[in-house]
Amino acid sequence: MFGKRSPGVLVPITGTDPRFGAWEHKAFVPDPLPDVGPTLSAQTYLHVANARAALGALDSTARLLPNPQLLRHPALRREAQSTSALEGTFAPLNEVFTAADDQPPNTNLKEILNYVWAAEHAFAGQAEGRPLSLVMLSEIQQILVRGTPAENTQSGKIRDIQVVIGHDPDAPVSEARFVPHPPGDELSRKVRELVDWTLVDRSASLDPVIAASLAHYQFETLHPFHDGNGRIGRLLIVLQMYAAGVLSEPTLTVSPWFEARREKYYDALLGVSTNSLWDDWVSFFAMGIAASASSTREQMLSLVDAQNSLKDRVRASSLRADSAHAAVDFAVGHPSFTIGDLEAGLGVSYGRTNKLVTQLIAIDVLKPMDAFGTYNRRFYAPDVMEVLLRG
Repeated sequence: MFGKRSPGVLVPITGTDPRFGAWEHKAFVPDPLPDVGPTLSAQTYLHVANARAALGALDSTARLLPNPQLLRHPALRREAQSTSALEGTFAPLNEVFTAADDQPPNTNLKEILNYVWAAEHAFAGQAEGRPLSLVMLSEIQQILVRGTPAENTQSGKIRDIQVVIGHDPDAPVSEARFVPHPPGDELSRKVRELVDWTLVDRSASLDPVIAASLAHYQFETLHPFHDGNGRIGRLLIVLQMYAAGVLSEPTLTVSPWFEARREKYYDALLGVSTNSLWDDWVSFFAMGIAASASSTREQMLSLVDAQNSLKDRVRASSLRADSAHAAVDFAVGHPSFTIGDLEAGLGVSYGRTNKLVTQLIAIDVLKPMDAFGTYNRRFYAPDVMEVLLRG
């Protein structure tokens, strides 16, 4: 499969399988990323330009909002659900939006919500001036697997075992779809090289969309951790856009588009490794970013419409306290919540919060979630949930 144009080399690896015995195979070691981008077609540059325009529209919309951070949490939950589904961990979107942050009911939801905490950790680090680093990547991976079956002594560390991708556990290693970089010091060095590459300002010679596509390919090809590489690699896309100033608020959700085209996604990545098909990959990637940015912007605007509609409902009622409008804002940014959550968010007493929720239920702004019974009840805004679950 690997032609002469392959941007890397195949290196021999060996091992022993208890069922198949000793084996010999080859692993792929990618070349370092170039300082300039690959040669691309005019059609691909058009896709890149469309992606930049869509990202610009998304960012302009976010900047017009009084509190764009309000929409980060629901956007992250949607991204968490799709990016985890790409790796084989699935939970219905409505369950992801309504799960309690501190008590997810099953392992799948725990793993999905871990992505939210990992992303928030990374975004907070960048906001505080902590640039992307090998330490940051390791922290993200450790949070991703915390409390899941994937958590082990390798968590938060560059792997020291060989892994394979697209491998039937009942088949020999030679039948794996792809065998990434062998473990060891060289792998750690390659990851550091990648991180250093992302930190260089290439805006004068390399469009940020192209830079993100190259870095995503390199990370997925290195596959540096024992678990979570796909999710971290897709988070890296948003982190790069955020760090480059393309996005002032990291609300972009990229995984739903790639999840719907997972085979093309994997094929495009593999095509770079085997035959240096950079044009195919960058074109596919840019189309995904353009569609994702447009979709994220549409949902952002729909959430704002729902927020304004709910506030109109409050104004038309007998409620006059500012806390009622603040509760609407909270419900937009938190798809489901407890009285205690809202109490902390509004900074008012538990009794006042409880009364306010009752009043908002009476005018159809909020609704209790029956599945949680009477103890530690959770509430949500049906109008907001309808937008979040829409396509």
